[in-house]
Amino acid sequence: MGEYDRRNGAHRGGYHNNRKRRFRGDEPLPSLHHALHKADPFLIEDDDFDRRPTRRQYQEPVHVRLRKQLLAIAESPLKRIDEEVLEIATTVAENHEDDEIRGTFLDLVLQLIVEQALKIPFVAAVILALNNKKPELAQESIGRSATALNEHLKAGAWREVKLLLRFLGCMQNILEGDGVFPVLEELFARAVDLQTASLEDGLGPEIVKIILLTIPYIMASGASEVEAYANTLLEKTDIIASTPHPLEALVDPYPGGEDDTSHEARSTISLLQQQLQNEATQSWMLACIPRPWRAARTEDGAEPIIPSKHILPHIIVPSSVSPGVRPRLPEMYFSVYADQDVETVPPTSNIASSILRDALVDTISILDYNRNATAKFLIDLDSYFSPGTFVKRATPFDRLREVEEGKSTWKPEDVAVDAVFSQLLQLPTPEHKLVYYHAVLTESCKIAPAAIAPSLGRAIRYLYRHVDDMDLELEYRFMDWFSHHLSNFGFTWKWTEWVDDVELPLAKPKKAFIVGALEKEIRLSFAQRIRGTLPEPYQALITEAKEKDTPDFKYNSDKTPYAPQAREILRLLRAKAPDSDLQLHLSSIESEASELGVADPLIPSTDAYMTAICFIGSKSLSHVLSCIERCKERLLSLGPQSEAARRQIITSVLEYWAEKPGVGVNVVDKLLNYTILTPLSVITWALSEKIGKGKILTHAHVYEMVASTMHKVTNRVRQIVIARNQVELPQAQREMLDETLEKERAQMRELFVTVEDALTGVASGIVDAMAESRDQDTEGEELLRGWGEKWLRVFRRKMAVEEAWIGEMLMANQAADGEVMDGLVVEEEAAGEVEVGGLEDNDGDAGIS
Repeated sequence: MGEYDRRNGAHRGGYHNNRKRRFRGDEPLPSLHHALHKADPFLIEDDDFDRRPTRRQYQEPVHVRLRKQLLAIAESPLKRIDEEVLEIATTVAENHEDDEIRGTFLDLVLQLIVEQALKIPFVAAVILALNNKKPELAQESIGRSATALNEHLKAGAWREVKLLLRFLGCMQNILEGDGVFPVLEELFARAVDLQTASLEDGLGPEIVKIILLTIPYIMASGASEVEAYANTLLEKTDIIASTPHPLEALVDPYPGGEDDTSHEARSTISLLQQQLQNEATQSWMLACIPRPWRAARTEDGAEPIIPSKHILPHIIVPSSVSPGVRPRLPEMYFSVYADQDVETVPPTSNIASSILRDALVDTISILDYNRNATAKFLIDLDSYFSPGTFVKRATPFDRLREVEEGKSTWKPEDVAVDAVFSQLLQLPTPEHKLVYYHAVLTESCKIAPAAIAPSLGRAIRYLYRHVDDMDLELEYRFMDWFSHHLSNFGFTWKWTEWVDDVELPLAKPKKAFIVGALEKEIRLSFAQRIRGTLPEPYQALITEAKEKDTPDFKYNSDKTPYAPQAREILRLLRAKAPDSDLQLHLSSIESEASELGVADPLIPSTDAYMTAICFIGSKSLSHVLSCIERCKERLLSLGPQSEAARRQIITSVLEYWAEKPGVGVNVVDKLLNYTILTPLSVITWALSEKIGKGKILTHAHVYEMVASTMHKVTNRVRQIVIARNQVELPQAQREMLDETLEKERAQMRELFVTVEDALTGVASGIVDAMAESRDQDTEGEELLRGWGEKWLRVFRRKMAVEEAWIGEMLMANQAADGEVMDGLVVEEEAAGEVEVGGLEDNDGDAGIS
């Protein structure tokens, strides 16, 4: 550093020298002061020659400073929260006549309530402190919250309803009368109406969950004479909360783990009901909830201040509540730290498990537009709850055994990671795209690697141990995240821990997971690099063929039938020759195939044509898309001529990319977009033509292809429903969309029936290949039947979700405009229930177990 200063002339006192230059008697002075200096050398002070420009002093406006203070409340562990609360309240009270400051503060309070759920108790504490200084501002804040609550109730924005009720619950101590309880009673009445209409209703339990999550904050507010109200309300909610939902079995994350109690499925609402009942017997301790409002009741150690009371404005709960846009199935409590010998997350018997999880899930879901901010909130989790709730950040797991008895061993990073996985592995679908949750975990690991990395390691090991019992859809979500996460950190993992599973047959879920994860890693990198990260026992899983950038063109070998014609087709395609030239060689293949007795001569000619396209397009996705675009007309003409030839396109693509099946699946997806392939052709190819004994079901890329195809079909139906539900849509257009919807919905149901029929054969062991088998591989066939059951469960759930969503959307539109769609919505019964069709068995009952 000293050399740098000297090189830049620091010893000469230049621009970069921060030291003040002192006057020395032997230095010449400016001529203006020379005579004065001769007369009296001490007349001129050193500072007279300091001509450095001074920095302009800038003081932030009060409203800017106030905004920063309120936004950063409770974020710093170095600041006392009571001082922060009183400072903000004092600033607002002293400047309450300034409209800009007043408006900024009140608007920001509402924003924080619905955008940063972790800070709600601290925002409430500011209002409570402000109530002691300027009660009219507290009243205005309560009024604005009530207005926003009415708007969200009307719109069916239930998360915002919950957060605003939480804020008002924290304010219970300054509300006149019964405060928030009448609103909760009215909400419960709506939940009862919904449950009476249909036991499969999902909105009723969601409303009860909101009520149950509001009660703890009311009890922690310090309001008097509220225990009786809470206990009465708990007795009422027990009717709905403790009754198992008929569809709980569909969303059980571990349907194969009946013998393992460590991950016994429990619905979130039933756990919450039981936890609150336990808290009621313990005088509502609620130890994890922070109580920053205690500082607002006294100032400078004085006697407690009697707060001003305010009337809660009238809250209108609509008689017909809106369900929102997401399908609502029962929510099951999920944890990846359930079977540890030391508790690092709250047990399900503790109310803290629900309170912490709910606040974190809201934070993750609301801040989806900023993964960095989400990760920061997760890392700072312990700042937003009571002291002593967690151990110190980044405490090693082994050190937890040394914690004194009676003190918490909960790790804040484990609780945060657990909350992210609960959303990543949520059934039937997470709220946001899966990649968002991937990004949140990656950013968290980058911000605090010493704390998050060990937690992720234990989560991975837990999920891998239970992969045999896990729902198939969750298994593939775990696989996708695992490979993606490793790609962000050099593909490093302790593969030696799983080395014993490498020798298992592919039908074993653990072996299928390892093979699928390595395939996905190769898609994110290249085979040679992935091979270098693996121990010796894994090397055989990455063959030399996988390391080739361009797979071989099988027709280069003269041993392959129709090789000369196929090579000519390849040459002509490269030369972009006209179709007439290609037709000559295609006809030659068809003629030769007919002479050899091939039932459908179009199949070998299609194979040669499609394989040549794949070879030409093997350089990149843009190459293959360009080639498909040029050959689109011929490929489109194959389907009407022969469905077998259409399915041969899929066979050719996946055989060419056999060593890199992910690329093949991507090409099939593009062919679907071009309508060269149809969804039915893909489903028939995978689950009928190639099903065999069911071994194809063990491959991750086959599940990806089938699931993606079904998603395209269901998404199209959803888009039609959304389009026909537009309020200002002309009647003629709505009738046209109704006809389209009826047709598309029938095709969707047909596809789901095709899937179920094929999978039922594998699951029950009656598929032809199993029935005709002579090898008597009982264990292998039992494993394959297990795969059939897993697939069947996934697609039955998908069908149930789609039918439920369509039914709810059409019913909501019917309630809005009084229209009834013949053939799409069943007439309302006396109870007001709308029947939702499902996969039906031969007896006509819903085929959902």
